[in-house]
Amino acid sequence: MDSRPDIFDRARRARQRDRMLDGFADHDFLHRAMLDELLDRLGDVQRDLPEVLVIGCPDGSAKAALEALGKRVACADPGFLAARAAGGVQVDEDALPFADDSFDLIIACGTLDSVNDLPGALILMRRVLRPDGLMLAAFAGAGSLPRLKAALLAAEGDRPGQHVHPQVDVRSAGDLLSRAGFTMPVADGDVLNIRYGDVLRLMHDLRGMGAGNALATRAPALTRAVLIRAAAQFAGAADPDGRTAEQMAIIYLSGWKPDPSQAAPAKRGSATVSLAAALKGKD
Repeated sequence: MDSRPDIFDRARRARQRDRMLDGFADHDFLHRAMLDELLDRLGDVQRDLPEVLVIGCPDGSAKAALEALGKRVACADPGFLAARAAGGVQVDEDALPFADDSFDLIIACGTLDSVNDLPGALILMRRVLRPDGLMLAAFAGAGSLPRLKAALLAAEGDRPGQHVHPQVDVRSAGDLLSRAGFTMPVADGDVLNIRYGDVLRLMHDLRGMGAGNALATRAPALTRAVLIRAAAQFAGAADPDGRTAEQMAIIYLSGWKPDPSQAAPAKRGSATVSLAAALKGKD
């Protein structure tokens, strides 16, 4: 495992997950969008994949949807209370407690953007999958919350704090997926557009979905004066109807654990007809 200092405060991250539980239904739009897309992608898979691990369980929606498909579902979450409410276990994704070859499918919804060791987490997910098992993941990536970042940067002036944590981009996520040993890796992205009448409502939604700042190095608290300036900056970017367009850039990952039954590319030099001859035959 990576021995470098943690980027994220694990205890703080867990507390944020637990505090969101009571009111999560009022702030669940991002989780619903990601989960719906992951389930759609699973619907295209022509495999049974009966034993499933869900990572990220702020409510019972993922478990219910998968059980309706006839699957046996285990739940895990970075938050203790969130995991307990789902009948699962508390985990850090880069320290999964499960044995190798335990699951046919892993669905990680909405948590990998704030894991300390993302490469290690992907390696562990591959290990706990059975051969020819599938991993599907979704999380917020680089390009998320540009209006909020700009408003806070302008409001704090010459000494801005880091109130939104760094995020991985699609290309880097795809590279990590390949390096983790997944076959047929796919990384792509989508943008969820959201509109707000004021920046405080946006911040309230982020807290309500457990997406607050969990960095180990805390930024200075936002003062009333900074919040007023940020609100004015955010409002200055509003459309004619008074609402400001914000966005969440979502990264989707999929990959399979290697298995001898999987199709493999032909060995280099094994072709019996040269490319030149093949092209000549098309003339």
